[in-house]
Amino acid sequence: MIPQNILGQIIQAQSLNIANKDIGLKRDALQFLPNLASHALIVSGIRRCGKSTLLFQLLSSKYPEALYLNFEDPRLYEFENKDFLRLDELIREQNLSVLMFDEIQIIPEWERYVRQKLDEGYKIVVTGSNASLLSRELGTKLTGRHITKELFPFSYHEFISHQKLKPSAESLINYLTIGGFPEYIKERADDILNHLFEDILIRDIAVRYSIKDVRTLQRLAQYLISNVGKPVSGNNLKKIFEVGATSTVLEYLSRMEYSYLLHFVPKFSYSIKKQIANPRKVYAIDTGLVNVNSGSFTEDNGRKFENLIFLHLRRTYKEIYYFSEKGECDFIAFKNGAFHQAIQVCYELNPDNLDRELNGMIEALELFNIEEGILVTISQKDQFEKNGKIIHVIPAHEYLLK
Repeated sequence: MIPQNILGQIIQAQSLNIANKDIGLKRDALQFLPNLASHALIVSGIRRCGKSTLLFQLLSSKYPEALYLNFEDPRLYEFENKDFLRLDELIREQNLSVLMFDEIQIIPEWERYVRQKLDEGYKIVVTGSNASLLSRELGTKLTGRHITKELFPFSYHEFISHQKLKPSAESLINYLTIGGFPEYIKERADDILNHLFEDILIRDIAVRYSIKDVRTLQRLAQYLISNVGKPVSGNNLKKIFEVGATSTVLEYLSRMEYSYLLHFVPKFSYSIKKQIANPRKVYAIDTGLVNVNSGSFTEDNGRKFENLIFLHLRRTYKEIYYFSEKGECDFIAFKNGAFHQAIQVCYELNPDNLDRELNGMIEALELFNIEEGILVTISQKDQFEKNGKIIHVIPAHEYLLK
């Protein structure tokens, strides 16, 4: 429980802190945020990807009189559900109409309070770093009253804008190495990404879900981030880490995905049973995070490059599969249940891999009766026609700006 005068002081201190901050590079996502009306705007994404900065930019550009409150402030550790009544009084005293709550999901029954404020006519923005908690609570209490947007670390466009670089293979390789976490781009201290990786595992997963075997969780996460682009299955991971039940491994994987640390891409099949039974490919939220935390002793540039293209697709599509029959195609993207595009990824095309890359793509295009596909490389540009299908070869620095 927090006295009302102390709560007021915390709000004022946070507001002063924002006023003195450099709100940084204007995020691309800012232009796609809807105007606040009768729906709460929910911004979700991994820790340290810039959600708070996005709120600051929204405050600066559209809602300078809004109330902002970050619930991860150590001074709010004692905040209880009853303290919402004190917060209400402060909101009324200041005659506010727009409320912005950072990481509010750590407060029990927060969604009831947000629903109440919506019903009272307030405009509300909420951020959170756990997709599971947000979706579960939103689904029960805010059905039909919220719009959710995801925020990721810097895109390639944001990276080169921030670094004042031109689109090129060289700047693309820099982005592949450094990744998109704003603080790491600025400081280039590996400890930042080491601590972030550990914070997510401990604070967002182990503590939040009362996982006792933290060591196995850490070993599993480190294995997965060291093997991006590779297929994994619950049964195989159970054997590798000698976990008692496959269900335990699957629980760990889902927690990592809900915290946005890792993503798991299923093999395409019209059969849901086969999709579930087949291994899924693992990708990380950021290639810089992979480079700093991977235990692999090889460069794995091809798989990291594939990870980078996945992240570009994931910003637009939620339905992404890999295709694997006689040949393989790295990504099949769907929108609203309908096929949208096929993307093959190859770090560098050469005589040894050309037929393999083209054949896998053509097999996928034939299945979906599509005439054209995209093959993304580090720097090559070309076009191939085979079996009546056209494959456009595009360098990544062009593809990532489309």
